[in-house]
Amino acid sequence: MKVLKTPLTRSFLFAIICVTIITPINLEDLQMSDYYTEQLVKKRTDMKDVFFKALLAALTIVSVLIVFMFPFGIILPVGMVVLDVFMFRRMNVEYEYLFVNGDLDIDKIMNKAKRKRVFSAHVNDLELLAPVKELELRQHADAKTFDFSSRNEGARLYALVVIDRGQKKKVIFEPNDTIIEGFKMLAPRKVVQ
Repeated sequence: MKVLKTPLTRSFLFAIICVTIITPINLEDLQMSDYYTEQLVKKRTDMKDVFFKALLAALTIVSVLIVFMFPFGIILPVGMVVLDVFMFRRMNVEYEYLFVNGDLDIDKIMNKAKRKRVFSAHVNDLELLAPVKELELRQHADAKTFDFSSRNEGARLYALVVIDRGQKKKVIFEPNDTIIEGFKMLAPRKVVQ
């Protein structure tokens, strides 16, 4: 017990005991109080994407044929191949929905490498969250619409209507039950299931 004999050690130990007794630990504060969920949705390749890919491939083939007529036109097929690679990667899209304490962020992930925030809103800006087929959405038909869904047939689509900087926006997405429950917990009158 030589360690406890120094005045500095005794003072330090006394301070720790006082702090422990004076400020009891609240176990609820130690638990995670954030409402957090994330969801990843892969966008299905639609006919527009298929048509665009076919058009790019056809233009690349035409540019290669032009090289046979004009030998100095080699830069054209090289440029087309670079454009093909760049555009094909941008068409491989996933959407990530991140819901934390009333904040919904939607990120667009291109080719599983590049991420871009495409939408962000707080529950305070929420006007309505309802399935796409609900009648309540008719009054928001004039809102600017953004589609961040997988575009799969049979997907459970919801529309989120918010007022963002004075502009009404309608976001089509596929939230899981946890995201819907989070919105319902924070704004029960604005959520239709």
